[in-house]
Amino acid sequence: MKTQADMFEIELNAILQASKDNIVIADGKGTVLRASPNCTSIYGKDSAFLGKSVFELEAENIFSPSVTVKVLKENKEVQVMQQTPTGRTVMATGLPVRNESGEIIRVISFSTDLTEIQHLKEDFEELQTRMEQYQTEIQELRGKDLSIENFVVQSKAIRQIWQLVQRVAKSDASVVFLGESGVGKNVFTRALHQGSDRKKEPFIEVNCGAIPEALFESEMFGYEAGSFTGANRTGKAGFIELADKGTLFLDEIGELPLSVQAKLLKAIQEKKVARVGGLKAKSIDFRLIASTNQDLPEMVRQGKFRQDLYYRLNVIPITIPPLRERREDIPLLAHFYLQKTNEKYGMNKFFHSTAIEMLVAYDWPGNVRELQNMIERLVVTAETRTIYPDALPFTFQHHLEQQAGNRSEVEEEEKIGTLKEALEEVEIRWLKRATRQCITTYEMAKYLGLNQSNVVRKLKKYNIDAKMHLNAIEH
Repeated sequence: MKTQADMFEIELNAILQASKDNIVIADGKGTVLRASPNCTSIYGKDSAFLGKSVFELEAENIFSPSVTVKVLKENKEVQVMQQTPTGRTVMATGLPVRNESGEIIRVISFSTDLTEIQHLKEDFEELQTRMEQYQTEIQELRGKDLSIENFVVQSKAIRQIWQLVQRVAKSDASVVFLGESGVGKNVFTRALHQGSDRKKEPFIEVNCGAIPEALFESEMFGYEAGSFTGANRTGKAGFIELADKGTLFLDEIGELPLSVQAKLLKAIQEKKVARVGGLKAKSIDFRLIASTNQDLPEMVRQGKFRQDLYYRLNVIPITIPPLRERREDIPLLAHFYLQKTNEKYGMNKFFHSTAIEMLVAYDWPGNVRELQNMIERLVVTAETRTIYPDALPFTFQHHLEQQAGNRSEVEEEEKIGTLKEALEEVEIRWLKRATRQCITTYEMAKYLGLNQSNVVRKLKKYNIDAKMHLNAIEH
């Protein structure tokens, strides 16, 4: 005849065997007493952990973290998310069982495998992302006449610039692209060349800031054999000569040495180049494009850039706005560079919508170049397929907080209407600062460079810390 205890044992084992959840029962000291058989597939351990302490199992990362440990420490019901040694995501709930004195004598934990649900969630988010990409592609197809290889055209400002580039591409007029570093000036210069009748001819790009001044003339105009010590025996063609029939692109022309500017102007005007050490000038047919992130008119005023060269370059100036002034481009650019980086590293990462929102909110002082580098960093370092906001580097989030603070300060200043109101606001700030630094109104007067009666009057006027200044008067 089976006793009541035997029947309880049978019923308990039947529950453990039949349950789809993973059940672990521990005593009040954290020793595992029972566990359902399906714990093996989740935690990668068989019943060998029976009799072990949950503290030991947590230290071995079997339970990471242990919900039973948390129940014993916090003395209440607890729910946690666990990452198991088998790579699964588990939601575990721990329930304390108490005796008549309220002491915990058992902890029963139920854990549910959420791995498939997590995968479905990621797949759903990926599907949402792809839907956004498809919408983006539809927009791009609608304006495919405004497409640039390796670039995104979405905002009104960039569309207008691209239309202008298309219009001037067929001419031979000099073009100078202006804008902050990293806005994409180089991309537009190549688009200009590709849209011209010279597209099958050379596109020679010269970074004016990367060539030492001592070598600039020989690199730009070339040199004849034996013209100086160390020269090539057969001589060398310069950048201008190499651009014959094609396009010469002078990047960062603001860095061009003043000593070379006069000779470059002559070459542009006459379309002739004489090599260093040579006597005969050679006719060269080239189209000139330049770019800079500097204020050329200001450099002209300071005598750092020739005025005649500036006017020669400034036939068609095109200013590329910074990324913070065309935020509608950011989601498209982010998905564009994400796709390229995924292809580069053989990955399949995608952005959570909240991460895109943070990218749009950021001011991007480094513009498109910074965005491109940031996305490569995220693809390489993000631990999950979904790129969440917490994957963004700390410095990025810190800059966002600073931006928000700066904007609120500007908004606060804009609320101050008249000069009188502005002065009152300054007085209030200084008075509040003085109340934090000083104990009495006499000290405040010395701190502010006023007499004590003035300080008291102003405190009353603005209703600042009235108790403090009244106590000071009594003394």
